Amino acid sequence: MVLLGHKAQVAYPADSDFIFAGASGRPRWPDGILTDHLKPAAAKAGIGNIGWHTFRHTFSTLIHALGTTPAVQKELLRHADIHTTMNIYTQAITSAKQEAASKLVDVLWRK
Repeated sequence: MVLLGHKAQVAYPADSDFIFAGASGRPRWPDGILTDHLKPAAAKAGIGNIGWHTFRHTFSTLIHALGTTPAVQKELLRHADIHTTMNIYTQAITSAKQEAASKLVDVLWRK
């Protein structure tokens, strides 16, 4: 909703336009957005230091948690090697780790 409100007030509101376009209609300088907006927001939220690859890692982790197959994840991230996707980009979400450990305990303690 916030992005739709923002889009209604900008000079380039078409569906094909960039949401955060500069005066030219093209994206603002990426490092300026990262330095001026995203890093301060992350620090304020207590996330810590972030970079552009933080979003790729987050995307990979979330689509994995939603049950997307590794092959699809690899294609969406445009990796040549599935090992890059699974070993570097994708992380297990804490709740998923807790659920897996609980299932193991249930299996081990069954009589």
